[in-house]
Amino acid sequence: MSELALPANLGIEHVGDLQQVLLPHLESDDAVTLAGGAVERVHAAGLQLLHAFVRDRAGAGRRTVLDSPSPALVNAARQLALAASLGVENQNVSGDNA
Repeated sequence: MSELALPANLGIEHVGDLQQVLLPHLESDDAVTLAGGAVERVHAAGLQLLHAFVRDRAGAGRRTVLDSPSPALVNAARQLALAASLGVENQNVSGDNA
């Protein structure tokens, strides 16, 4: 199993760097855990990249888990309707009214 720590900033200006980190793991048969606890800032482009990575790995029968996502990451995923595809739809977030 490989564990990758997501950076604090998933802004659009950092998506290229994140893609370079994820790319070597795209075709790995090992399960990949993305540690999301440090994420503080999220743009749609960062979430779209994570979604594509998880989707493409799942399509090839490879397991990817988003572990301990930060409230910022969970809230952004919900706003963009990507919570289910990223596996964070049941995460409790401080300040949730749900």
